[in-house]
Amino acid sequence: MIPLHAGGVGPAVVALGGGHGLYASLSALRLMSDRLTAVVTVADDGGSSGRLRQEMDVLPPGDLRMALSALCDDSDWGRTWRDVLQHRFSSDGALDQHAVGNLLIVALWELLGDTVGGLDWVGRLLGARGRVLPMASVPLAIEADIEAPDGHLHVVRGQSRVAVAEGRVRHVRLLPGDPPACAEAVEAVDAADWVVLGPGSWFTSVMPHLLVPELAAALHRTAARRCVTLNLRPAGDESGMTCYEHLCALQDHAPDLRIDVVVADPAAIEDIGQVQDKARELGAQVLLRQVQVGDGSPRHDALRLAAAYRDAFEGVLGDVGRVGA
Repeated sequence: MIPLHAGGVGPAVVALGGGHGLYASLSALRLMSDRLTAVVTVADDGGSSGRLRQEMDVLPPGDLRMALSALCDDSDWGRTWRDVLQHRFSSDGALDQHAVGNLLIVALWELLGDTVGGLDWVGRLLGARGRVLPMASVPLAIEADIEAPDGHLHVVRGQSRVAVAEGRVRHVRLLPGDPPACAEAVEAVDAADWVVLGPGSWFTSVMPHLLVPELAAALHRTAARRCVTLNLRPAGDESGMTCYEHLCALQDHAPDLRIDVVVADPAAIEDIGQVQDKARELGAQVLLRQVQVGDGSPRHDALRLAAAYRDAFEGVLGDVGRVGA
């Protein structure tokens, strides 16, 4: 049995995503394995990350910082440095709302001239249980086809604009369209036992990984099993998309990608039959587990999600929790 504890070895897991969604999956996975790699989207163009990206011509560091924070050692040292990394300045000057961790990461990139090396150094400082890598070696932009409420399609460019665009996202693309993948990320996917996609903002944090050609090829050929984690509430960030529609979007952007298991909270599933049918098309079973925090807010409980991942990885799909067998 894969243990739920803060130590040990565990399976080799690659978690893909960005922002708070990836933070949630990593916070759970770190309880069951030390062999973790986070592969993080690099398309953020807003806030502190966007400002540093524009001014310094670097990868946006914010989602990378969040992933590192999720993997920090559960000790006074790790928790203190996690809080330092996440701290934002509040001032009337140029430092206002810059995250300390963003500045630290960019400083190491400048000193070392090595993106991956700089992230590894921050990981050592935190005592991180795992490694954090960018999905691509150049900054990316997201371009989306948005269906407006009146039914007309229009194009929106930029992660921050896509995230708040009125209407339904129908398809996303990356600019440039053929970006170089981070070589270490490709190697991690090839060597993984499990790959975890989601939760998170589906079109701006999850789907982009399927659009980097070298990374997508690794996701298709790897011998690892693949787990999709659905969001906690049907609306998510995509203007009322259902869980079924999230799986449809995954299939639309990567029609040949086979999934082994879909982890979902039963409270977020609107139509079990629809989700079951779509999961079967993807080659997957649906594992229903309560993974939401007890106060009802749309946040994942790390321990509950870790238990769900343990069941998924071990194939413990009992009659109550198993859908789509």
